[in-house]
Amino acid sequence: MTQNDPTNSDQAGDPVGCPLEDLPKSVAIIMDGNGRWAQHRGLPRSAGHEQGALRVRPIVTEATRLGLKALTLYSFSIENWNRPADEIEILMHLYAEYLRRERSTIMDHDLRLRHLGRREGLPNVVLDKLDEIEAASANNKGMFLCLALNYGSRAEIVDGVRRIARRAADGELDPDAIDQAVIADSLDTTGVPDPDLLIRTSGEMRLSNFLLWQLSYAEFFVTDVYWPDFDVPQFHRALRTYAQRNRRYGGLGFAAAEGSAKP
Repeated sequence: MTQNDPTNSDQAGDPVGCPLEDLPKSVAIIMDGNGRWAQHRGLPRSAGHEQGALRVRPIVTEATRLGLKALTLYSFSIENWNRPADEIEILMHLYAEYLRRERSTIMDHDLRLRHLGRREGLPNVVLDKLDEIEAASANNKGMFLCLALNYGSRAEIVDGVRRIARRAADGELDPDAIDQAVIADSLDTTGVPDPDLLIRTSGEMRLSNFLLWQLSYAEFFVTDVYWPDFDVPQFHRALRTYAQRNRRYGGLGFAAAEGSAKP
């Protein structure tokens, strides 16, 4: 993990400051720090959640402009149900309002909405909006916009294993045929490219039960910036950092193989 930015200058041609071909194709973000952002300003935690919700659209539209194939946002974990009831009520209202407000953005940008997580426990107003926009955007061809809402990676894996077990019990699947592809297809993210880059705001150095299977080969970028302050230039900084990495996948990697630094 790193909090360092290899460059603060933008290269000519695009404000990201690096060749577009060096950018990740799939990015996941743990949007953390809303409550602390508000507390540091003497505001209620709800103000942080409201400000954080406003940060989503600029990041989504910039990811689309840059040609990303997928953007996954960690919105609400299974563990978040342990928060005060009034805060949860505010969050669910914000999710429903976001989906209502952003439907046109999703459709205008040809995005494909995907809900990651369990449906149980989510209010009907949120589920109805998720179902409506998922159905409306199913035939779109653009970037996957995945909202991890009531999500936990261990729960996702357990649910996926249960699906595989039922197929095997029904005689639809030979247990000896179970491989990584079968497991990946049983997860909520089936068909979505695994993240190349994980961004976490607010400085916490942990995964928090997020995409444990899918992040196996992802690069990490951690910033002390709270999510309500994470803007497009901050997003560019994370992307530039990724572009400077030498991804080896257990091998020597480009730099070692060529005997020089990554160009």
